[in-house]
Amino acid sequence: STDLTSTVGYDSIIQHLNDGRKNCKEFEDFLKERAIIEEKYGKELINLSKKKPCGQTELNTLKRSLDVFKQQVDNVGQGHIQLAQTLREEAKKMEDFREKQKLHRKKIELIMEAIHKNRNLQYKKTMEVKQTCCCFLPWGLMLPTHTRALLYLSSLSHFWQLFLKLAQTKSALEDSDRSYQQSVTTLEKIREEWQKEHIKACEFFETQECERINYFRNALWLHVNQLSQDCVQNDEKYEEIRKSLEMCSIEKDIDFYVNLRKTGSLAPAPVVYENYYNAQRNATPVRSPVPAAISR
Repeated sequence: STDLTSTVGYDSIIQHLNDGRKNCKEFEDFLKERAIIEEKYGKELINLSKKKPCGQTELNTLKRSLDVFKQQVDNVGQGHIQLAQTLREEAKKMEDFREKQKLHRKKIELIMEAIHKNRNLQYKKTMEVKQTCCCFLPWGLMLPTHTRALLYLSSLSHFWQLFLKLAQTKSALEDSDRSYQQSVTTLEKIREEWQKEHIKACEFFETQECERINYFRNALWLHVNQLSQDCVQNDEKYEEIRKSLEMCSIEKDIDFYVNLRKTGSLAPAPVVYENYYNAQRNATPVRSPVPAAISR
């Protein structure tokens, strides 16, 4: 700004840096919330794999596949819990980066605040001295001409009063002008120092903003990679289930069950029909002996 005491440009930069810090905080909070979700999801998967029955009476190869399935579900849950911890660590790194930038920037802001205050005070002082000098100047320059005219009209005593007043005015004018020159010189030194510090501050802020954008971009890239890696690891776990299912054999499971539960190796003998009625009719009758009393 052409106004020496204006801070509109500086204030705009500070606002932009604060907005950038806020954006980092929002991403940091996003990671924390995602970590809560991942941890909760992981714990639910682990509880599901441990507490929920899933084919518990199956046998042999299919049972092994189901065991692998439940174990891998548990592993997926553990993976989500580990991802949650990773996300929290990344959020902490973002927080540390954000706070580190804040502390470094605070030092520059304190320097700029002090130099702004010093500049404005000196500018105000210089303008006040200038105003004083300008008030003295017309009257002090005009007075000698009037004095010459009054020399012929006034008494000697009055002349000496005017002469002393003129001398005092001239001395005050010279002092005021000298003070004004010193104030301008001091203000110029402060202005040069302020401009130098302002440029240094802007360069520092630009470096910080470049670092923030680069860090933010890399953090987002890393987060996406972590999610992709989690998907790859989950797919590897699911691949273990698929491999286990490929080893599942219907014939083996049937044979295993038969061998486990068999009650013998021989079937019962066929049941043959036996005709007891005809066998009784064709049999030779047996006569019982006649009692002696009856025979007589």
